[in-house]
Amino acid sequence: MSCSYAEGLSPYENKGKLGLKEIFDTEDVVAEKVKELASWIENAKHVVVHTGAGISTSAGIPDFRGPNGVWTLEEKGEKPTLNISFDDAVPTKTHMALLKLFQEGKIHYIISQNIDGLHLKSGLSRKYLAELHGNMFVEECGTCKRQFVLKSATTSVGKKNLNRPCLSTKVNGRRCRGKTYDTILDWEHNLPEKDLEMADYHSCVADLSICLGTTLQIVPSGNLPLSCKKQNGKLVICNLQPTKHDKKADMIIHTYVDQIMEKLLDHFGLEIPEYKLSQDPTKSEDVIEWTVPTDELAKMKKIYKEKFPSIKRKNENGESSKKRRRSINAKKEEVDHIETESKYDKNLHGLEEEQDCKIKTEPKIESEVKEENEESLTDEKIVQNSRQDVELGIKLENDCEPKVQNVSDIFTRPSVSVN
Repeated sequence: MSCSYAEGLSPYENKGKLGLKEIFDTEDVVAEKVKELASWIENAKHVVVHTGAGISTSAGIPDFRGPNGVWTLEEKGEKPTLNISFDDAVPTKTHMALLKLFQEGKIHYIISQNIDGLHLKSGLSRKYLAELHGNMFVEECGTCKRQFVLKSATTSVGKKNLNRPCLSTKVNGRRCRGKTYDTILDWEHNLPEKDLEMADYHSCVADLSICLGTTLQIVPSGNLPLSCKKQNGKLVICNLQPTKHDKKADMIIHTYVDQIMEKLLDHFGLEIPEYKLSQDPTKSEDVIEWTVPTDELAKMKKIYKEKFPSIKRKNENGESSKKRRRSINAKKEEVDHIETESKYDKNLHGLEEEQDCKIKTEPKIESEVKEENEESLTDEKIVQNSRQDVELGIKLENDCEPKVQNVSDIFTRPSVSVN
Protein backbone atom coordinates (compact mmCIF):
# COMPACT_ATOMS: atom_id res chain seq x y z
CA MET A 1 0.00 0.00 0.00
CA SER A 2 1.26 3.49 -0.78
CA CYS A 3 0.41 4.48 2.82
CA SER A 4 2.79 1.88 4.25
CA TYR A 5 5.40 2.89 1.68
CA ALA A 6 5.09 6.57 2.64
CA GLU A 7 5.24 5.73 6.35
CA GLY A 8 8.38 3.66 5.77
CA LEU A 9 10.29 6.64 4.36
CA SER A 10 12.47 8.70 6.66
CA PRO A 11 11.07 12.09 7.78
CA TYR A 12 11.32 14.77 5.11
CA GLU A 13 9.76 18.21 5.39
CA ASN A 14 9.72 19.46 1.81
CA LYS A 15 7.31 17.18 -0.04
CA GLY A 16 6.52 19.80 -2.67
CA LYS A 17 3.21 21.54 -3.36
CA LEU A 18 0.30 19.45 -2.08
CA GLY A 19 -3.39 19.44 -2.93
CA LEU A 20 -3.21 21.75 -5.95
CA LYS A 21 -6.50 22.43 -7.71
CA GLU A 22 -7.34 19.93 -10.44
CA ILE A 23 -8.10 21.22 -13.92
CA PHE A 24 -10.38 19.54 -16.46
CA ASP A 25 -10.42 20.28 -20.18
CA THR A 26 -13.74 20.02 -21.98
CA GLU A 27 -14.40 16.87 -24.01
CA ASP A 28 -13.99 18.78 -27.28
CA VAL A 29 -10.63 20.20 -26.18
CA VAL A 30 -9.43 16.75 -25.06
CA ALA A 31 -10.50 15.20 -28.37
CA GLU A 32 -8.68 17.92 -30.33
CA LYS A 33 -5.48 17.53 -28.33
CA VAL A 34 -5.46 13.72 -28.44
CA LYS A 35 -5.94 13.83 -32.21
CA GLU A 36 -2.90 16.07 -32.55
CA LEU A 37 -0.93 13.91 -30.11
CA ALA A 38 -1.66 10.86 -32.27
CA SER A 39 -0.20 12.63 -35.31
CA TRP A 40 2.89 13.62 -33.32
CA ILE A 41 3.42 9.99 -32.28
CA GLU A 42 3.05 8.82 -35.89
CA ASN A 43 5.68 11.30 -37.07
CA ALA A 44 8.12 10.83 -34.18
CA LYS A 45 11.15 8.55 -34.43
CA HIS A 46 11.74 7.93 -30.72
CA VAL A 47 8.87 8.35 -28.23
CA VAL A 48 9.62 8.18 -24.50
CA VAL A 49 6.87 8.09 -21.85
CA HIS A 50 7.46 9.36 -18.30
CA THR A 51 4.97 7.97 -15.77
CA GLY A 52 4.04 9.00 -12.24
CA ALA A 53 1.61 8.03 -9.48
CA GLY A 54 -1.37 9.48 -11.36
CA ILE A 55 -1.53 6.50 -13.73
CA SER A 56 -2.16 4.09 -10.83
CA THR A 57 -4.98 5.86 -8.99
CA SER A 58 -7.65 4.00 -11.00
CA ALA A 59 -6.10 0.77 -9.66
CA GLY A 60 -6.96 1.91 -6.13
CA ILE A 61 -3.46 3.15 -5.25
CA PRO A 62 -3.58 6.77 -4.00
CA ASP A 63 -1.18 9.32 -5.40
CA PHE A 64 0.84 11.58 -3.12
CA ARG A 65 0.06 15.23 -3.92
CA GLY A 66 -3.45 15.15 -5.36
CA PRO A 67 -6.50 16.44 -3.43
CA ASN A 68 -6.81 12.97 -1.84
CA GLY A 69 -3.13 12.12 -2.00
CA VAL A 70 -1.25 10.40 0.83
CA TRP A 71 0.86 13.43 1.73
CA THR A 72 -1.98 15.90 1.16
CA LEU A 73 -4.17 14.06 3.68
CA GLU A 74 -1.22 13.48 6.00
CA GLU A 75 -0.81 17.24 6.25
CA LYS A 76 -4.42 17.40 7.46
CA GLY A 77 -3.91 14.53 9.90
CA GLU A 78 -5.96 12.14 7.75
CA LYS A 79 -5.38 8.93 5.79
CA PRO A 80 -6.76 7.78 2.40
CA THR A 81 -9.99 5.79 2.61
CA LEU A 82 -9.16 3.90 -0.61
CA ASN A 83 -5.87 2.04 -0.30
CA ILE A 84 -5.52 -1.36 -1.97
CA SER A 85 -2.52 -3.58 -1.26
CA PHE A 86 0.25 -3.73 -3.86
CA ASP A 87 -0.29 -7.51 -4.11
CA ASP A 88 -3.97 -7.09 -5.04
CA ALA A 89 -3.53 -4.13 -7.39
CA VAL A 90 -3.67 -4.88 -11.12
CA PRO A 91 -2.50 -2.75 -14.07
CA THR A 92 -4.83 0.04 -15.21
CA LYS A 93 -6.04 0.83 -18.72
CA THR A 94 -3.09 3.18 -19.05
CA HIS A 95 -0.57 0.46 -18.18
CA MET A 96 -2.13 -1.99 -20.64
CA ALA A 97 -2.50 0.68 -23.34
CA LEU A 98 1.20 1.48 -23.05
CA LEU A 99 1.99 -2.22 -23.47
CA LYS A 100 -0.09 -2.28 -26.67
CA LEU A 101 1.62 0.83 -28.02
CA PHE A 102 4.98 -0.89 -27.45
CA GLN A 103 3.81 -3.97 -29.31
CA GLU A 104 2.75 -1.78 -32.23
CA GLY A 105 6.03 0.16 -32.25
CA LYS A 106 4.36 3.48 -31.42
CA ILE A 107 6.43 4.18 -28.29
CA HIS A 108 9.95 3.07 -27.45
CA TYR A 109 10.72 3.47 -23.75
CA ILE A 110 9.12 4.17 -20.35
CA ILE A 111 10.77 6.01 -17.49
CA SER A 112 8.79 5.54 -14.29
CA GLN A 113 8.92 7.04 -10.80
CA ASN A 114 6.39 4.47 -9.57
CA ILE A 115 7.28 1.72 -7.12
CA ASP A 116 3.95 -0.18 -7.37
CA GLY A 117 5.19 -2.77 -9.90
CA LEU A 118 2.20 -2.35 -12.24
CA HIS A 119 4.39 -1.87 -15.33
CA LEU A 120 6.05 -5.19 -14.46
CA LYS A 121 2.67 -6.89 -13.91
CA SER A 122 1.39 -5.66 -17.28
CA GLY A 123 3.97 -7.83 -19.04
CA LEU A 124 6.26 -5.01 -20.18
CA SER A 125 9.83 -6.15 -20.87
CA ARG A 126 12.60 -4.87 -18.61
CA LYS A 127 14.58 -3.56 -21.57
CA TYR A 128 11.83 -1.02 -22.24
CA LEU A 129 11.58 0.25 -18.66
CA ALA A 130 13.66 2.35 -16.26
CA GLU A 131 12.46 2.31 -12.64
CA LEU A 132 14.17 5.26 -10.99
CA HIS A 133 12.74 4.89 -7.48
CA GLY A 134 12.67 1.11 -7.20
CA ASN A 135 10.01 -1.61 -7.33
CA MET A 136 8.11 -3.25 -4.47
CA PHE A 137 8.28 -6.57 -6.35
CA VAL A 138 12.02 -6.57 -7.05
CA GLU A 139 14.99 -7.57 -4.89
CA GLU A 140 18.66 -6.89 -5.63
CA CYS A 141 21.74 -8.81 -4.56
CA GLY A 142 24.20 -6.71 -2.59
CA THR A 143 27.11 -8.67 -4.09
CA CYS A 144 26.43 -9.34 -7.78
CA LYS A 145 23.83 -6.53 -8.18
CA ARG A 146 21.47 -8.74 -10.16
CA GLN A 147 17.74 -8.21 -9.65
CA PHE A 148 14.93 -10.76 -9.33
CA VAL A 149 11.13 -10.59 -9.25
CA LEU A 150 9.40 -11.26 -5.93
CA LYS A 151 6.12 -13.18 -5.71
CA SER A 152 4.69 -10.63 -3.26
CA ALA A 153 5.48 -7.02 -2.43
CA THR A 154 8.32 -6.40 0.00
CA THR A 155 7.38 -4.95 3.38
CA SER A 156 10.65 -3.03 3.79
CA VAL A 157 11.65 0.36 2.41
CA GLY A 158 15.07 1.96 2.06
CA LYS A 159 17.30 -0.77 0.57
CA LYS A 160 17.19 -2.93 3.68
CA ASN A 161 18.55 -6.48 3.94
CA LEU A 162 15.80 -9.03 3.25
CA ASN A 163 17.92 -11.89 4.65
CA ARG A 164 17.29 -13.89 1.49
CA PRO A 165 20.03 -15.68 -0.50
CA CYS A 166 20.77 -14.46 -4.01
CA LEU A 167 19.22 -16.62 -6.74
CA SER A 168 21.93 -16.03 -9.35
CA THR A 169 24.54 -18.50 -10.53
CA LYS A 170 28.09 -17.56 -11.47
CA VAL A 171 29.84 -18.51 -14.72
CA ASN A 172 31.58 -21.41 -12.97
CA GLY A 173 28.21 -22.81 -11.92
CA ARG A 174 28.45 -21.82 -8.27
CA ARG A 175 25.68 -19.94 -6.54
CA CYS A 176 26.27 -16.34 -5.54
CA ARG A 177 26.65 -16.08 -1.76
CA GLY A 178 25.26 -12.57 -1.54
CA LYS A 179 22.12 -11.45 0.30
CA THR A 180 19.29 -9.52 -1.32
CA TYR A 181 17.93 -6.09 -0.46
CA ASP A 182 14.74 -4.26 -1.37
CA THR A 183 15.12 -1.75 -4.21
CA ILE A 184 12.94 1.02 -2.75
CA LEU A 185 14.77 4.33 -2.45
CA ASP A 186 14.57 6.51 0.62
CA TRP A 187 15.21 10.25 0.44
CA GLU A 188 18.97 9.99 0.97
CA HIS A 189 19.59 7.26 -1.63
CA ASN A 190 21.11 7.79 -5.05
CA LEU A 191 19.11 6.66 -8.07
CA PRO A 192 20.07 3.25 -9.54
CA GLU A 193 22.95 3.93 -11.92
CA LYS A 194 21.97 1.64 -14.83
CA ASP A 195 18.33 2.73 -14.77
CA LEU A 196 19.40 6.37 -14.71
CA GLU A 197 21.87 5.85 -17.57
CA MET A 198 19.16 4.24 -19.71
CA ALA A 199 16.72 7.00 -18.79
CA ASP A 200 19.30 9.65 -19.64
CA TYR A 201 20.18 8.14 -23.04
CA HIS A 202 16.56 7.64 -24.08
CA SER A 203 15.53 11.12 -22.88
CA CYS A 204 18.31 12.74 -24.93
CA VAL A 205 17.55 10.70 -28.06
CA ALA A 206 13.76 11.25 -27.82
CA ASP A 207 12.04 13.62 -30.21
CA LEU A 208 8.75 13.28 -28.31
CA SER A 209 8.42 13.04 -24.53
CA ILE A 210 5.01 12.26 -23.01
CA CYS A 211 4.47 12.75 -19.27
CA LEU A 212 1.55 10.87 -17.71
CA GLY A 213 0.23 11.44 -14.18
CA THR A 214 3.17 13.32 -12.68
CA THR A 215 3.72 16.87 -11.41
CA LEU A 216 7.44 16.48 -12.19
CA GLN A 217 8.46 17.77 -8.76
CA ILE A 218 11.06 15.14 -7.88
CA VAL A 219 14.57 15.65 -9.22
CA PRO A 220 16.33 14.47 -11.26
CA SER A 221 13.41 12.39 -12.60
CA GLY A 222 11.22 15.42 -13.23
CA ASN A 223 13.82 17.15 -15.38
CA LEU A 224 14.54 14.26 -17.75
CA PRO A 225 11.57 15.01 -20.08
CA LEU A 226 13.14 18.39 -20.91
CA SER A 227 16.12 16.72 -22.60
CA CYS A 228 14.16 16.35 -25.85
CA LYS A 229 13.74 20.14 -26.07
CA LYS A 230 17.47 20.61 -26.65
CA GLN A 231 17.04 18.90 -30.04
CA ASN A 232 13.76 20.66 -30.88
CA GLY A 233 11.68 17.72 -29.68
CA LYS A 234 8.13 18.05 -28.36
CA LEU A 235 7.04 17.81 -24.73
CA VAL A 236 3.50 16.68 -23.84
CA ILE A 237 2.18 16.76 -20.27
CA CYS A 238 -0.98 14.86 -19.29
CA ASN A 239 -1.95 15.64 -15.71
CA LEU A 240 -4.91 16.95 -13.72
CA GLN A 241 -2.81 19.42 -11.74
CA PRO A 242 -0.38 22.10 -12.92
CA THR A 243 3.20 20.85 -13.18
CA LYS A 244 6.63 22.34 -12.75
CA HIS A 245 7.37 22.38 -16.50
CA ASP A 246 4.03 23.47 -17.99
CA LYS A 247 5.61 26.60 -19.47
CA LYS A 248 8.00 24.51 -21.57
CA ALA A 249 5.36 22.05 -22.79
CA ASP A 250 4.14 22.00 -26.39
CA MET A 251 0.84 20.50 -25.27
CA ILE A 252 -0.92 20.00 -21.92
CA ILE A 253 -3.95 17.74 -21.53
CA HIS A 254 -5.96 18.13 -18.33
CA THR A 255 -8.08 15.01 -17.87
CA TYR A 256 -7.82 11.43 -16.57
CA VAL A 257 -4.94 9.54 -18.20
CA ASP A 258 -7.13 6.45 -18.76
CA GLN A 259 -9.47 8.59 -20.87
CA ILE A 260 -6.53 9.96 -22.86
CA MET A 261 -5.17 6.48 -23.58
CA GLU A 262 -8.59 5.16 -24.63
CA LYS A 263 -9.02 7.97 -27.14
CA LEU A 264 -5.43 7.64 -28.33
CA LEU A 265 -5.76 3.94 -29.10
CA ASP A 266 -9.06 4.64 -30.87
CA HIS A 267 -7.18 6.95 -33.23
CA PHE A 268 -4.80 4.11 -34.06
CA GLY A 269 -7.63 1.59 -34.40
CA LEU A 270 -6.30 -0.43 -31.46
CA GLU A 271 -7.97 -2.01 -28.44
CA ILE A 272 -6.62 -1.94 -24.90
CA PRO A 273 -5.67 -5.53 -23.98
CA GLU A 274 -6.91 -7.15 -20.79
CA TYR A 275 -4.55 -7.89 -17.93
CA LYS A 276 -3.56 -11.57 -17.95
CA LEU A 277 -2.14 -13.52 -15.01
CA SER A 278 -0.09 -15.60 -17.44
CA GLN A 279 1.85 -12.49 -18.49
CA ASP A 280 2.44 -11.30 -14.91
CA PRO A 281 5.99 -12.23 -13.76
CA THR A 282 4.92 -12.03 -10.10
CA LYS A 283 2.56 -14.98 -10.73
CA SER A 284 5.18 -17.16 -12.40
CA GLU A 285 6.66 -20.19 -10.65
CA ASP A 286 9.97 -19.63 -12.42
CA VAL A 287 12.81 -17.41 -11.24
CA ILE A 288 12.47 -14.19 -13.24
CA GLU A 289 15.49 -11.91 -13.52
CA TRP A 290 14.80 -8.17 -13.65
CA THR A 291 18.31 -6.77 -14.17
CA VAL A 292 18.84 -3.99 -16.73
CA PRO A 293 20.24 -5.81 -19.81
CA THR A 294 23.87 -4.78 -20.38
CA ASP A 295 23.52 -5.24 -24.14
CA GLU A 296 20.62 -2.76 -24.20
CA LEU A 297 22.72 -0.27 -22.25
CA ALA A 298 25.59 -0.66 -24.73
CA LYS A 299 23.15 -0.35 -27.65
CA MET A 300 21.69 2.91 -26.33
CA LYS A 301 25.14 4.31 -25.62
CA LYS A 302 26.10 3.65 -29.25
CA ILE A 303 22.90 5.27 -30.54
CA TYR A 304 23.52 8.28 -28.31
CA LYS A 305 27.07 8.75 -29.64
CA GLU A 306 25.91 8.37 -33.25
CA LYS A 307 23.15 10.93 -32.76
CA PHE A 308 25.41 13.43 -31.02
CA PRO A 309 28.87 12.92 -32.58
CA SER A 310 29.77 16.60 -32.27
CA ILE A 311 28.99 16.84 -28.55
CA LYS A 312 32.14 17.24 -26.51
CA ARG A 313 32.79 14.35 -24.18
CA LYS A 314 33.86 16.82 -21.51
CA ASN A 315 32.01 19.84 -20.21
CA GLU A 316 33.43 23.19 -19.12
CA ASN A 317 34.59 21.72 -15.82
CA GLY A 318 36.48 18.95 -17.60
CA GLU A 319 34.04 16.27 -16.47
CA SER A 320 33.32 13.31 -18.72
CA SER A 321 29.78 12.41 -19.80
CA LYS A 322 29.83 9.50 -17.33
CA LYS A 323 30.71 11.87 -14.50
CA ARG A 324 27.94 14.19 -15.69
CA ARG A 325 25.41 11.38 -15.33
CA ARG A 326 26.78 10.63 -11.90
CA SER A 327 26.36 14.29 -11.00
CA ILE A 328 22.66 14.15 -11.88
CA ASN A 329 22.44 10.88 -9.97
CA ALA A 330 21.38 13.07 -7.10
CA LYS A 331 19.66 11.96 -3.98
CA LYS A 332 15.94 11.47 -4.39
CA GLU A 333 14.58 14.78 -3.16
CA GLU A 334 11.81 17.29 -3.78
CA VAL A 335 11.99 20.69 -5.43
CA ASP A 336 9.68 23.66 -5.06
CA HIS A 337 6.64 23.58 -7.29
CA ILE A 338 6.24 26.41 -9.80
CA GLU A 339 3.03 26.57 -11.82
CA THR A 340 3.39 27.64 -15.43
CA GLU A 341 1.27 27.36 -18.54
CA SER A 342 2.05 26.60 -22.15
CA LYS A 343 1.17 28.81 -25.11
CA TYR A 344 -0.85 25.90 -26.50
CA ASP A 345 -3.22 25.93 -23.55
CA LYS A 346 -3.58 29.72 -23.58
CA ASN A 347 -5.08 29.51 -27.05
CA LEU A 348 -7.59 26.84 -26.04
CA HIS A 349 -8.64 28.09 -22.61
CA GLY A 350 -10.57 31.28 -21.95
CA LEU A 351 -8.98 34.11 -20.01
CA GLU A 352 -11.19 33.49 -16.98
CA GLU A 353 -10.33 29.78 -16.87
CA GLU A 354 -6.66 30.62 -17.38
CA GLN A 355 -6.69 32.95 -14.38
CA ASP A 356 -8.27 30.23 -12.23
CA CYS A 357 -5.42 27.90 -13.12
CA LYS A 358 -2.75 30.39 -12.04
CA ILE A 359 -1.20 29.67 -8.69
CA LYS A 360 -0.02 32.63 -6.65
CA THR A 361 3.09 32.35 -4.57
CA GLU A 362 2.39 32.02 -0.88
CA PRO A 363 2.34 35.45 0.80
CA LYS A 364 4.90 35.97 3.51
CA ILE A 365 3.65 36.80 6.97
CA GLU A 366 4.19 40.32 8.31
CA SER A 367 6.93 39.35 10.77
CA GLU A 368 8.95 37.74 7.94
CA VAL A 369 8.65 40.87 5.79
CA LYS A 370 9.67 43.11 8.70
CA GLU A 371 12.61 40.85 9.51
CA GLU A 372 13.75 40.85 5.86
CA ASN A 373 13.51 44.65 5.70
CA GLU A 374 15.58 45.00 8.87
CA GLU A 375 18.20 42.61 7.45
CA SER A 376 18.20 44.60 4.22
CA LEU A 377 18.75 47.91 6.06
CA THR A 378 21.53 46.36 8.14
CA ASP A 379 23.25 45.09 5.00
CA GLU A 380 23.00 48.55 3.41
CA LYS A 381 24.59 50.19 6.48
CA ILE A 382 27.43 47.66 6.42
CA VAL A 383 28.04 48.39 2.74
CA GLN A 384 27.94 52.17 3.34
CA ASN A 385 30.36 51.91 6.27
CA SER A 386 32.68 49.72 4.21
CA ARG A 387 32.65 52.26 1.38
CA GLN A 388 33.39 55.12 3.82
CA ASP A 389 36.30 53.15 5.30
CA VAL A 390 37.72 52.49 1.84
CA GLU A 391 37.34 56.15 0.80
CA LEU A 392 39.00 57.32 4.04
CA GLY A 393 41.89 54.89 3.51
CA ILE A 394 42.38 56.12 -0.05
CA LYS A 395 42.35 59.74 1.15
CA LEU A 396 44.94 59.10 3.87
CA GLU A 397 47.11 57.20 1.41
CA ASN A 398 46.92 60.04 -1.11
CA ASP A 399 47.86 62.62 1.55
CA CYS A 400 51.04 60.68 2.33
CA GLU A 401 52.16 60.39 -1.32
CA PRO A 402 54.14 63.14 -3.09
CA LYS A 403 52.29 65.18 -5.69
CA VAL A 404 53.18 64.48 -9.33
CA GLN A 405 53.21 67.61 -11.45
CA ASN A 406 53.63 65.92 -14.80
CA VAL A 407 52.65 62.52 -16.10
CA SER A 408 56.07 62.09 -17.61
CA ASP A 409 57.59 62.44 -14.16
CA ILE A 410 56.12 59.10 -13.22
CA PHE A 411 58.05 57.22 -15.90
CA THR A 412 61.29 59.31 -15.93
CA ARG A 413 64.16 57.55 -14.27
CA PRO A 414 66.63 59.70 -12.31
CA SER A 415 69.85 60.39 -14.22
CA VAL A 416 72.92 58.62 -12.94
CA SER A 417 76.34 60.20 -13.52
CA VAL A 418 79.08 57.81 -14.47
CA ASN A 419 82.68 58.78 -13.73
